[in-house]
Amino acid sequence: MKAAVLHNYGKDLKVQEVDLEEPRKGEVRVKMKAAGICHSDQHVIDAHLPLPVPIVLGHEGAGIVDTVGEGVTGVKEGDHVALNWVPSCGKCHYCRIGRPDVCDEASKTALMGTMLDGTTRFSVDGKNVHQFPLTGTFSEYTIVPENAAVPVNKDVPFELASLVGCCVITGVGAVMNTAKVEPGSTVAVIGAGGVGFNAIQGAALAGAKQVIAIDMVDEKLEMTKQFGATHTINAKEQDPVKNVLAMTEGLGVDYAFEAIGSPGTIQSAYNMTKKTGTAVVVGISAPNESVSVNAFSLPSQSKTLVGSWLGQGNPHVDYPKLLDLNRAGKLELEALVTQTYALEDVNEGLAQLKSGQNIRGVIRFD
Repeated sequence: MKAAVLHNYGKDLKVQEVDLEEPRKGEVRVKMKAAGICHSDQHVIDAHLPLPVPIVLGHEGAGIVDTVGEGVTGVKEGDHVALNWVPSCGKCHYCRIGRPDVCDEASKTALMGTMLDGTTRFSVDGKNVHQFPLTGTFSEYTIVPENAAVPVNKDVPFELASLVGCCVITGVGAVMNTAKVEPGSTVAVIGAGGVGFNAIQGAALAGAKQVIAIDMVDEKLEMTKQFGATHTINAKEQDPVKNVLAMTEGLGVDYAFEAIGSPGTIQSAYNMTKKTGTAVVVGISAPNESVSVNAFSLPSQSKTLVGSWLGQGNPHVDYPKLLDLNRAGKLELEALVTQTYALEDVNEGLAQLKSGQNIRGVIRFD
């Protein structure tokens, strides 16, 4: 079978023949049908997330259960599934307090690039190949823990099912779960990518009266209006903070969402938030980067600066809900897919992601 493998940081992925073991106890083999191309994959290539190489990238994905390992009861052969890159253990402190998105076991294993038992299932010429993170969706087949395969209805297009696994649950969840945006509030979203578009439509769904989209690509800014943006700011031409303040009578927004992962835009999100407001960091920065905010402003302005991982979601509960919202016409998913690629064209898809051409490019395996 073929997979897209990163052998060296900063280099193209190599689409090549790889070997895949049979699923072990508690594991599932999935025939991939669609995989979203996300900035998190690019972060690994750029060594911002320095996971071990060689590694099969990809974490947004959907497909059909091909076979199951011993003891698997949650899915069966033939089931359609969307993959969950944070398969929570259900036992650690964070799972017990209702935060499976930051499960200790899943977090630790993801950084290792292995399965839950610390071993790999992919190999080339007998040498181990890692997978990112517990999924490895840039492959014709993959093996995942049972909890990483979330059943979805068979009438859901695989492209849409793949996207709920990262950009949709992350963006909408940041609005609904982390910030808990209230009707009539004001919102700014920095970054019109897959996550940013979903934060925008999440804010509109929550009833925000003003949703300001901020990016540097006019075509994408224009498209944000289809997802619920009421105002747009091109950050190449206008100062985002000054313009947000001007649009909000000098107050700032109730909620600002940063969906890029840059210290500068995180500071901007905080600075454009009003007194008592909340700035939510969704974008992923490199582990060695830091953000500086005025310490006095935290108590004196009663601002909240908070992070959001996987939209504080629970995939087994939220994937079906998000897809039901799409079916009901409340959540736009189809328009998120702006380009599709064959697996062999994955590097072209990554290049177009990096240049800002797509909201979401999706690899199709048919």
